[in-house]
Amino acid sequence: MAEGVFELNSANWDAEVTNSKGLVMVDFWAVWCGPCRMIAPTIEELAREYAGKAKVGKLNTDENADIAAKFKIMGIPTVMFFKDGQKVDQIVGAVPKQTLKAKIDSLLA
Repeated sequence: MAEGVFELNSANWDAEVTNSKGLVMVDFWAVWCGPCRMIAPTIEELAREYAGKAKVGKLNTDENADIAAKFKIMGIPTVMFFKDGQKVDQIVGAVPKQTLKAKIDSLLA
């Protein structure tokens, strides 16, 4: 994983997301997903830009189907936002950086 991006999985989900204070942005992705690869550099940039303000993680849906099923992930990439362990919003599909940035800023406000 890139600098500032947590690799999330079934084993560390509770520690990194459910029991986390503050904002956590999770990118649900898979190796075979073209749009997921397209937004990966954006996710990494946001992790660096928001270091200390929000946590950024990536969860491989193929390797962690239990978590993907729990959150009813039907299409990837899905970027989900959690605040103090609770899901507060999500964006489905490859979207411009500004869209994700605006969402993060609104949730941090």
